[in-house]
Amino acid sequence: MNEEVYQHYRKEEQPFIDQVYGWMQQVENRYSPYLSVFLTPRQAMIVEQLIGDSETILLQLFGGYEGAERKRALLYPAYYEPNHDDYETSALQIIFPAKFANISHGKILGTLIGAGIDRERIGDIITDGDSWHVIVDFGVKEYFKQNVTKIGNVGVRLEDLDFADLLESSETWETRTVIASSLRLDTLLAKVYNFSRQRAKDSVSSGMVKVNFMEMDRSDVTIGENDIVSLRKSGRFWIESIDGTTKKDNYRLTVNVLQV
Repeated sequence: MNEEVYQHYRKEEQPFIDQVYGWMQQVENRYSPYLSVFLTPRQAMIVEQLIGDSETILLQLFGGYEGAERKRALLYPAYYEPNHDDYETSALQIIFPAKFANISHGKILGTLIGAGIDRERIGDIITDGDSWHVIVDFGVKEYFKQNVTKIGNVGVRLEDLDFADLLESSETWETRTVIASSLRLDTLLAKVYNFSRQRAKDSVSSGMVKVNFMEMDRSDVTIGENDIVSLRKSGRFWIESIDGTTKKDNYRLTVNVLQV
């Protein structure tokens, strides 16, 4: 069965597909819920597709707030009624002298990972331009509060935050229709940011591009729906949908682009 499913996804996604089937099997065997780590949008989409119209396993995704990029998947049997505690997710606010110092998304994430915690246990990092909030696995909340006292050279303190008090992100996304000859990374970078494919290739080879928050060193990799592509100093974008082809066999895409 897995072999038939694999053909619809990338080769490197096969281990994750096997993992999801393992989660599903666990729910069926134990007749109890299973909670995943924080998933990228692409991973969340794969989970939704694999569970599909199952009558025995249901799915809810939770990232702390509406519009979250990274979400945890809760798989559960049909009899079960999930509650907020099932998501084992917490919110923290970063207290720092904002009038005298600056911190950034990259420095925050680097500090949290540098504290010895896997990226998959950290959700979204949110800012309104002044303040910063971060969503984390409940199990690492106290560890972060006790051990993260500096971000870069800025002294900080992490405090509990109610989800109702989460910031509204200052990020602005623009939805565009993009016509592209292929779904290659370099082709899409060139189309979205209006520069040459050679510049796109150079950006990839120089380590400026990430796909799903992981540095990418191949410019020919295929980008799919819900993959998040980041270009340093230019922002990021993701394909919302592949809407068919033009008369010249180019792809017609709906792409969301972060304005910076």
